[in-house]
Amino acid sequence: MKKWFYPLGLVTLLGFAMLYLNITKDEVVSLDHKIANLLGGSQFITAFHYFGDTKFILLIALLIILLLWIRSHNYRGMLFVLFTVGVGNALNQLLKKVIQRERPDVSNQLETFSFPSGHAMVGLLYLFTIAYLATEHQTNKKISLTIWSGAILMTIMIGLSRIAESRHYASDVFAGWMAGYTWFILVAIWYELRKRNRKSKKNKL
Repeated sequence: MKKWFYPLGLVTLLGFAMLYLNITKDEVVSLDHKIANLLGGSQFITAFHYFGDTKFILLIALLIILLLWIRSHNYRGMLFVLFTVGVGNALNQLLKKVIQRERPDVSNQLETFSFPSGHAMVGLLYLFTIAYLATEHQTNKKISLTIWSGAILMTIMIGLSRIAESRHYASDVFAGWMAGYTWFILVAIWYELRKRNRKSKKNKL
């Protein structure tokens, strides 16, 4: 990963905290309404919410873990997926229960809490995990760029889909992206430190 990815994780953590502290401020409320009016009802954008469904993400995560085990018995990579997606999902649920922000007031609304958006947060986590593992040993920069660009685009569309179908406020989605990225960077730091330590031990033998 590029070195500037790491300090960006601190920026997103601070951004999440600032957004949480200001979700009732007029500026944030106004922004939420403007984006909701802009995206509301878009059938094209709404369709992307399926890619952020919890069951779909967990299935993809299990398939990745199985693939890592079958191909190379990459237990460190399997833990990486478990931490990013599994623990990340649990963290999202914890944040929702602690913050307890109600969802937008529409008919047939979901009964769970709204902040931060699970689709945005866990969607980012599983897509970035796929991109990270797919490019870990990739030497072709164009291929790496294409994979990461696809992951980022899908992450954006999944998050926006929750605004388009009035399941979340825009600020929920922004918070989900920021919390997800921060958690991803923390796990990536752990993963890369473990990888370096393993290489260092091999070199000593």
